[in-house]
Amino acid sequence: MYSFLLAIIYIAFISLGLPDSLLGAGWPVMQRDLDVPVSFAGIVTMIIAGGTILSSLASERLTRRFGAGVVTAVSVGLTAGALLGFSASGSFWMLCGWAVPYGLGAGAVDAALNNYVALHYAARHMNWLHSFWGVGASISPFIMSHALTADLGWSSAYLVVGLGQSVLTLLLLITLPLWGRMDRLRPGGGPLAADAGKTDPGKTDAGKTDAGAPTAASEDGTGPVGLVRALRIPGVGLILTAFFAYCAFESTSILWASTYLVADRGVSPATAAAFASLFLLGITAGRFLAGFFADRIGDRMLIRGGFAAVAAGSALIALPLEADLPALVGLVIAGLGAAPVYPAIIHSTPANFGPRSSQAIIGIQMAAAYTGSTLAPPAFGAIAEATGTGTLPLFLLVLVALGLIMSERLNRVVGAA
Repeated sequence: MYSFLLAIIYIAFISLGLPDSLLGAGWPVMQRDLDVPVSFAGIVTMIIAGGTILSSLASERLTRRFGAGVVTAVSVGLTAGALLGFSASGSFWMLCGWAVPYGLGAGAVDAALNNYVALHYAARHMNWLHSFWGVGASISPFIMSHALTADLGWSSAYLVVGLGQSVLTLLLLITLPLWGRMDRLRPGGGPLAADAGKTDPGKTDAGKTDAGAPTAASEDGTGPVGLVRALRIPGVGLILTAFFAYCAFESTSILWASTYLVADRGVSPATAAAFASLFLLGITAGRFLAGFFADRIGDRMLIRGGFAAVAAGSALIALPLEADLPALVGLVIAGLGAAPVYPAIIHSTPANFGPRSSQAIIGIQMAAAYTGSTLAPPAFGAIAEATGTGTLPLFLLVLVALGLIMSERLNRVVGAA
């Protein structure tokens, strides 16, 4: 049962990544067919982001009332329906309409699945699962490319992914009883017996006991923790800021790295595009590799070491050297360093704040993540408009420093508790 449900969750994480890069891959053709300006892609992504933020914030109440399995199945069903709606959209405003259920489904399933894995599985699985998200995000551009190359149209790519999500929804509905049995096996949360001795939910770092129970003021009672109460828990504001900073760094790097390399370092567009893709591949591969030692070194060291590596990579990018190699290597190092930060922050939440508070806090963390990912790239675009893209390394270093400082302050707050 343990392994079978874990396999379902792995498939679900792949499906989470599949739709995320479809819009970007297909938009050059989509905007022409829909007869809208190129910039209108931002409207669709903003609608999706708004839905994900709202459903992430509501995830605790939904999960407590219906259970993680039901929320996951219904949310995947919403995204499946939205993707099928995208495939049938003949106008831009239809696309915007279907973006609403897509965003609502994506946010709820992301928060519910992340909390479920943080409570029930070891740190290595959190890293590998987020690596599988990268696999899904890497596959979908190939699906779109094949659809366009074969003259099937962009809508057929959405149809294929939507049908795949529909099959996953059916599979999740069939396996709903397993989710409840897992909760009954470990009602207090934490990894199951199969992970015993590898990562204990009462340890935030190797050999260091968690002070999460005293820190999480909401551990008493049985009702929902709620947004306001969760925000009052000591340290929550710190981890939200750190998560915001990390996701802002990641999304800004993905969008602007190639432009910086071409405009300010004189790198050829083809080389810049290749190394920008290596940043994403570095995140995916880095999470896979981190899974092999995550249980031994602990979430705290993964976050600290990840931010440190990202800072080193960003510093290499910033060096005013004539040679291009240091900047290109720095981009790869930054991707590898970024890899474990997101999964480790999520996985450490029950240990830092208590299992009962984790769903509410992870929901808020997801909202902070989507806010950072949505706002930071256009914010840097406005800065670049005034100062040039040469300020990108400084912008990234500020975000990394903010994330590292906030995460280290959280460690002190948890330790003091």
